[in-house]
Amino acid sequence: MVKMKPTRLFASNRQLKAFLLALVALSASAFGIVAYAADLMGSLEGSTIDTRFSVRGNQPAPKDVVLVKIDSRTFQDLNLQWPFPRAVDGRVISRIAAEHPAAIAFDVQLSEPSQLGQQDDVALLSDVNSYPNKMVFSDTEPDAHGDVAFLGSGQGTKLLQSVGAQPAEGSFPNESAGGVIRTMDDTISHLRTLAVVTAQTARHVRVEPFVGGRWIDFRGPAGTFPSLSFSEVYSGTESGRRRGTPLPRGFFRGKIVVVGATATNLQDIHATSTDNSMPGPEIQANAIDTVLRGFPLASVPGWIDIAVIVLLGIAVPVAALRVGPVVSIAIALGIGVLFAIIVQLAFNAGWVVAFVYPLAALVLSSVGSISVQLVTEAFERIRAVDLFARFVPENVVDEVLKCADGLRLGGVQREGTVMFTDLRGFTAFSESLTPHQVIEVLNHYLSEMSDAILDNGGTLVAYMGDGIFAVFGAPLEQSDHAERAVRAAREMLDRRLPRFNEWIRTEGLGKDFRMGIGLNSGPVMSGHVGSERRVEYAAVGDTTNTASRIEALTKGTPHQLLLSDSTRQALIEPPGDLVFVDEVEIRGRVARMKLWGLKEAGSATAAPAEAAQAPA
Repeated sequence: MVKMKPTRLFASNRQLKAFLLALVALSASAFGIVAYAADLMGSLEGSTIDTRFSVRGNQPAPKDVVLVKIDSRTFQDLNLQWPFPRAVDGRVISRIAAEHPAAIAFDVQLSEPSQLGQQDDVALLSDVNSYPNKMVFSDTEPDAHGDVAFLGSGQGTKLLQSVGAQPAEGSFPNESAGGVIRTMDDTISHLRTLAVVTAQTARHVRVEPFVGGRWIDFRGPAGTFPSLSFSEVYSGTESGRRRGTPLPRGFFRGKIVVVGATATNLQDIHATSTDNSMPGPEIQANAIDTVLRGFPLASVPGWIDIAVIVLLGIAVPVAALRVGPVVSIAIALGIGVLFAIIVQLAFNAGWVVAFVYPLAALVLSSVGSISVQLVTEAFERIRAVDLFARFVPENVVDEVLKCADGLRLGGVQREGTVMFTDLRGFTAFSESLTPHQVIEVLNHYLSEMSDAILDNGGTLVAYMGDGIFAVFGAPLEQSDHAERAVRAAREMLDRRLPRFNEWIRTEGLGKDFRMGIGLNSGPVMSGHVGSERRVEYAAVGDTTNTASRIEALTKGTPHQLLLSDSTRQALIEPPGDLVFVDEVEIRGRVARMKLWGLKEAGSATAAPAEAAQAPA
């Protein structure tokens, strides 16, 4: 019987090395292309855009776009509460329009009627009507047809058109999710965006609609654009008061003027590519300037990005066929540095080239190539038969796969109660303290309130400065989630907050604080979210959004706790001191919502729950 020699798949170790390097190049390139197509590292890619802006440096401020800022100085000069009377807005608009600007973009939501009555609204409309075809008003809540509410009118679009003005969408992509604003859209919710409409109004030329986000070519950080304070324009003086040196004439002539809130207490501050705290009006100014310049910053065609991914994915494996591991590392570093320089130069020239995905392909192929080189050299030394069985043990692979699964934990939906809390006046209070004191006070407060939540079975989702986001009934199911939430809220208000205030007084840091707590019950979707670099627990959905808005409604009311009707209905046994507060409109919801609270000492604004007859 003739014995057959076992056949070898590769005639030599060199052939095996070439095969493995080809496999590394293919795998690295394929990973880069798939990740690019699925935008798996979009957040990291966005961070590199921010870095490119930083390296490019600040650009000169444009001469045709200026700001009128509703800043902290405005509140000091005018001594008015927000929102300002419509007549005040109208006077500022008239002063600007009298100098014949190209357009005025009013980046303040005016969907609600004036608190001073209809005559105040009419005063604004009269001022706008005196300067037709100049005004663009921002709105972030158009209906399904792109129509807006204005000054309390559900026919806001027609009302604006009747006085020669236009509505526009004031939002940006990622804004609602709290992300970094880097791009702008042509249309959101069937309404063209403020930058597009304002540019059209100023230039009297239609901006061709575009699909997908366009990069905003930011000039620099906040404060780059020329500006005046709202009170300066209102008074016509540099002092912002009735008496003072008159403002120079012609500041607005022929220019686009963006009017909006820059004061931090008005909460129109967002993270952008050039500033982590840029006021909304300045973002709009950058977007308008970008449209006027014909979108000078654009992504290269997708096939170029893919070609670059493939090129960087194969470069080191090809070199590794002829050089050793040390030289391969040097080549990889050299290619990475050269690629970064080319990407920056392209950005400076107005082209955005994908950076993370080609670099990921380069890193993977480099690591893979060096690994192959080390493995094949070891394979030659010990003459092992099975390369992977020797250098990639099965138990190691199992652990890697286990970790990968751990980063992709799916979500669950539970019936629960979401809580949002806020410490009233903490921002102003902290301005008089040292950073060390601010952190000490904040930690003391958060410790007290967190214990109340945890002791009642709640889940702490996030801290937001002095605010707390918690959920009861998720991820672990709790049939009494509403009771737990109300019990925790009561403990915060009756025990924890007084104890914290006593500590504040003992430390000689100031007077007592009040809180705002909002509760809402309903379906809550929760689970781990994030990337392979960072994972956190989240609870999302309409129930969460509504709870946050309910908490905001506690401002200006005698109630520190407001809970929705769904929470009241979820209570197994409503407490005796539960009182009906009001039936209100909640942003983002069609139907009005009944709100309830706990009767506080000295409060006689509502009847007990069992006796109150809430509106139908």
